[in-house]
Amino acid sequence: MKSYEASADIKASPERVWAVLTDAAGYSRWDSGVVRVEGTIAPGNTIKVFASVSPNRAFPVKVSEFRPAQVMQWSGGMPLGLFKGVRTFRLTPDGAPRGSRCARSSPVRCFR
Repeated sequence: MKSYEASADIKASPERVWAVLTDAAGYSRWDSGVVRVEGTIAPGNTIKVFASVSPNRAFPVKVSEFRPAQVMQWSGGMPLGLFKGVRTFRLTPDGAPRGSRCARSSPVRCFR
């Protein structure tokens, strides 16, 4: 299994960062790998992510974990278990006034 991780310190409260992370219509303004997100990002919902690598193909993912201003997880895959992906966003205060650390991890499992 491969895993991709990135984090950034952001000069905004976890609540403000959360508002940006859960704004489906605004995703392409800050995530260069996403063309658009359709649906409402909320607990248990399925949303469609359109990635820049294949802008005409929807990747349906389920919002499988949702703890406001803390953790959000999307999970999805292909039929027959050929591909399984999970994207986790984790927010923590960084100790600075009104600051946050946003960490994103994406373990990916592919079978051939």
